[in-house]
Amino acid sequence: MTQASVSLEPDGRFSFGQNWRRFLSVLNDERLKAAEASLHQMLQMDDLRGKSFLDVGSGSGLFSLAAARLGASRIHSFDFDPDSVACTEELKRRYRPQMQSWTIERGSALDEEYLRALGKFDIVYSWGVLHHTGDMWRALELVAPLAVPGGRLFIAIYNDQGVISRGWTIVKRTYNTGWAGRTLVSAVFMPFFAARGLALDLRHARNPLRRYRNSLGRGMSIVHDWHDWLGGYPFEVAAPNRIREFYEGHGFTLSKIKTCGRSHGCNEFVFFKPV
Repeated sequence: MTQASVSLEPDGRFSFGQNWRRFLSVLNDERLKAAEASLHQMLQMDDLRGKSFLDVGSGSGLFSLAAARLGASRIHSFDFDPDSVACTEELKRRYRPQMQSWTIERGSALDEEYLRALGKFDIVYSWGVLHHTGDMWRALELVAPLAVPGGRLFIAIYNDQGVISRGWTIVKRTYNTGWAGRTLVSAVFMPFFAARGLALDLRHARNPLRRYRNSLGRGMSIVHDWHDWLGGYPFEVAAPNRIREFYEGHGFTLSKIKTCGRSHGCNEFVFFKPV
């Protein structure tokens, strides 16, 4: 397995956009359908016809496109990373070039003035983004007013594993120190991830190659997900009950939750904003 080339921001921040550019090369209809299924299952809506959709930290733009395919009438996608913005624009060019109600631009989830100017949306979506801003709780607070009364807030935040999460913080920080750190972390963990997957596949009599051909549940490819995990810094975590209490304190009610148990990964939440 070759190490993908990723770039690091001058402040040690992982450049997700470079990874998303590579993801576009393996994007197919199967991955698009997986993204649509994720929205459908968590939002508990048959489609998004007539709904406005805000994609906070759009990454590749995959879920903005999924919202468009599900019938969203207005979509706004933004990301702090200019390469992610370019990826989203490329995805729109490929699949929805005539959709004038889908706007894309660079912006920050920590820029209160920018967020206020966006207005309000029926669905505010931010999957695995706010814990990478460097000020997660502030970002969680700032996106809350963006949902209309009767709207939904769909977020995913890394699970708090205590000392294990603190260990991953060190790994991620090391990855983002430069070429040497990236090489060291990749050399240790990429073979480990591959070997662990191989052991599981052999144990369950599965074809190991399917792991790399198939997408993950949200339409991600597994190797891109590995690089995002190792490089994803800044990195903050929260236990499910803390996220729930935080948004209930802001007047939301929990509509659906999907946790990852005691493992690493993201806990997913859909909150409803009462009318």
